[in-house]
Amino acid sequence: MRYGYPRQVVIVSIGDLVLDVRIVPEGPLEPDDDSPASIAIGGGGQAANFCAWTAASGEPVRLVTRIGEDETGRRLVSDLEARGVEVRAVWAAEPTGIIAVVVGPDGRRSMATQRGASVGLSPDDLEEAWFRDAALLHVPAYSLFVEPIASATRAAIRIVREAGGMVAVDLSSAAGLRAFGPAHMAYVLARMKPELLFATEAEAATLAVPLESLAQVPVLKLGAAGSMVYGRKLAAPEVKMVDPTGAGDAFAATFCIAWLHGATPVEAAERAVQAASQSVTLAGARPI
Repeated sequence: MRYGYPRQVVIVSIGDLVLDVRIVPEGPLEPDDDSPASIAIGGGGQAANFCAWTAASGEPVRLVTRIGEDETGRRLVSDLEARGVEVRAVWAAEPTGIIAVVVGPDGRRSMATQRGASVGLSPDDLEEAWFRDAALLHVPAYSLFVEPIASATRAAIRIVREAGGMVAVDLSSAAGLRAFGPAHMAYVLARMKPELLFATEAEAATLAVPLESLAQVPVLKLGAAGSMVYGRKLAAPEVKMVDPTGAGDAFAATFCIAWLHGATPVEAAERAVQAASQSVTLAGARPI
């Protein structure tokens, strides 16, 4: 176990739990007309998906989130708990968030996002006990882009650091980085000093700062091409892709678990690439 933690390894993520509406058109979308498609509804949100993949590996994991006190929110929490995730939900009057994911014929996705109640998480909503036993806090950059959830996330990081835990940041979205400001995010990361930093090629290019200057272990996610760590490329196996949604979360969860339990960054990336490759053969963002 990395750094010889005397306690149980608990991984915590802070951020979105939302409803995913997955749309796979059978052909081009027809303007002002019907377009046949396969449509499925399920749980989503980067933090929640990360937790679902972590729990599927048998690791203790906790999600800290804010969600609408509505039927959708209650069902989403119940589903995660049934998967083995400990959920610390702050219930809100705002509706639960929804993401519409349109999957194109080439597997690329377009997402329309209504984040709903999740962005209203504030430092006053948090309890220190939710973070004191965390060996690692997983932080989607979505949880840093807007207030008050950004302040809540920084407060959670302080608690985890004080208790001797580590931090992993996933840059989440190139569009989100552009809206937040790449230079601003580079400054935030430089102050935060995360042990792990995950980024896609688009996110890394948007940030425009060498990842290795911002984290102890920078990890570049290359999608179907695999991953790169410390300049070493780890190729992904060829698989039949069904849905890439959640592959990055499967990758990050597997990497964090392996790394916490003593794997080298390259070993952790090898396992993460395998997990992500298997995840794209499934429909939806979470393990079945």
